[in-house]
Amino acid sequence: MIIRISVLIGLALMLSACLPAANIEPLVTETAIPSNTPLPTEAIVWFPPTATFTPFPTPEVTPTVDQRVDLGNVIFSDDFSAEGTWQLGRTQNSSAALGVNELTIVTSGARTYMSSIRDQPVLTNFYLEITAQPNLCRGMDEYGLLLRVTSQSDFYRFALSCDGQIRFERIIDGTASVRQPWAFSGSVPPGAPSTSRLAAAVLGDEMRFFVNSSLPQPFE
Repeated sequence: MIIRISVLIGLALMLSACLPAANIEPLVTETAIPSNTPLPTEAIVWFPPTATFTPFPTPEVTPTVDQRVDLGNVIFSDDFSAEGTWQLGRTQNSSAALGVNELTIVTSGARTYMSSIRDQPVLTNFYLEITAQPNLCRGMDEYGLLLRVTSQSDFYRFALSCDGQIRFERIIDGTASVRQPWAFSGSVPPGAPSTSRLAAAVLGDEMRFFVNSSLPQPFE
């Protein structure tokens, strides 16, 4: 745009130099006569009208559906006082032993694993709860539940890590098939010592897990 305007101005100057002289008449201008009448001014609106506020509609709150199964009477409970009901033992880096109304599992060293299994009662559909209290753990140290154990290499495992994550997997012939990879959960307290209430609702081919009464995640 700047180049185009400068060319037009130069052309106009060249043409004006080639025009013949002409009689120049003075321009006639009109002189405004002052008047004492003031010009009308626009009225000032001190409080202009504003649009009427329309409140936002109040959303309807849908109550949270209780995902737990309909519970009946308690058919079994264990206070960890009777010996011979849990698989106990000791290795160089781990142990499982009964204490005073508690089952204590201890591991030490990297990649050390220890579990304790109760053979009875055998249940198909059930809802269970346990209280887990890790005392010494950190990072990706984990603890949790083993369900539907058919052998030492075939079972389901619901695990919590000591940095606040959860995981669910199926172990078949000793190989893990991950159904829910590690994911942080606000229901899992990180660090130790801590206390968590773990629950599992197993109905047919569906499993639901609860941590500290939070809503479950169906994994099957």
